[in-house]
Amino acid sequence: MTIRLLDGVYEPRTEPAVFAGGAALTSRTVFAAAHVVADPYADVSPDTPAAVDWDATLAFRRHLWSHGLGVAEAMDTAQRGMGLDWAGAAELIRRSSAEAKAVGGRIACGVGTDQLTGPADLSAVRAAYEEQLALVEETGSQAILMASRALAGAAGTPDDYVALYTHLLRQASEPVILHWLGPLFDPALEGYWGSSDLDAATGTFLEVIAAHPDKVDGIKVSLLDAQREIDVRRRLPEGVRCYTGDDFNYPELIAGDERGFSHALLGIFDPLGPLAAQAVRVLDTGDADGFRTLLDPTVGLSRHLFQPPTRFYKTGVVLLAWLAGHQSHFTMVGGLQSARSLPHLCRAYELADGLGLFPDPELAEHRMKSLLTMYGADR
Repeated sequence: MTIRLLDGVYEPRTEPAVFAGGAALTSRTVFAAAHVVADPYADVSPDTPAAVDWDATLAFRRHLWSHGLGVAEAMDTAQRGMGLDWAGAAELIRRSSAEAKAVGGRIACGVGTDQLTGPADLSAVRAAYEEQLALVEETGSQAILMASRALAGAAGTPDDYVALYTHLLRQASEPVILHWLGPLFDPALEGYWGSSDLDAATGTFLEVIAAHPDKVDGIKVSLLDAQREIDVRRRLPEGVRCYTGDDFNYPELIAGDERGFSHALLGIFDPLGPLAAQAVRVLDTGDADGFRTLLDPTVGLSRHLFQPPTRFYKTGVVLLAWLAGHQSHFTMVGGLQSARSLPHLCRAYELADGLGLFPDPELAEHRMKSLLTMYGADR
């Protein structure tokens, strides 16, 4: 098999890598932030509510659970605030939570404020968080308190963040995961926790955690700064986990050092699911070198998918799901399949194929050729 990409002829793998499923992982708590599958036949536009293919969306979650991974639901990977509105996210949470109960899968769901469509004051932000927290808890899923664009716009001081998060933690019935998403992922979150000085911001959220360690399962850090994450996890109260959201440096952060390690809640584990699970199973045996041998080669793909503008990484994630046969088309809610260039998509295909991520390399090659044809690049 050969395929003519934009930069020359590429010879795909003829045999896929084999990654067996299995039970839950033991040495690390690992969530894959999962994408949603659009309904390609719905008559919608970027300005109308998203149309979701629920069967394909839930099937992909069963795929992740079958490899022992947890699912982080209705996060930014699911195009939260980038095509998927709160009504769609709420339905996604309900359906995925029910599916998790049916198959015994681990799930945690995003709690935000995206039902607010314009400027809001702090009381409205609090009410929005409360509404979403109540829904997630009603489904029996763990809550992830997501960073809020509305809060970033309404808060005037670090004390505003402390007061709001303190209120939500007191209200939560079970320990939650806090989520610090940096401005590389969402520019509207610049200055979160009350300061653009990351040291000052870190101090504020650590203050919140220290006051309520029994209500915080962990903190997900998505700043793409490995050393800052290491510093944060060393300052967490005992029993509070650090979940890496660093899609550039995840192998070293999960492997850890003599003073600790990070768990994982990662968008890149959507396309890497089976391979990532196999790597963590090696780590479960105590073999950190074997874990790194499996996972380190994936960083090139991740850095490619998450290159600036980082928030458009979802396009590459969905491309790979289509090429891997997890869905029948390459369309996204909000038309976001157009957010990356053809050269970017071609390189994503090459890198993923090199890692053996496609269960059927011939199908992936055929679909990639059809994409090139659509772009008029089949020469």
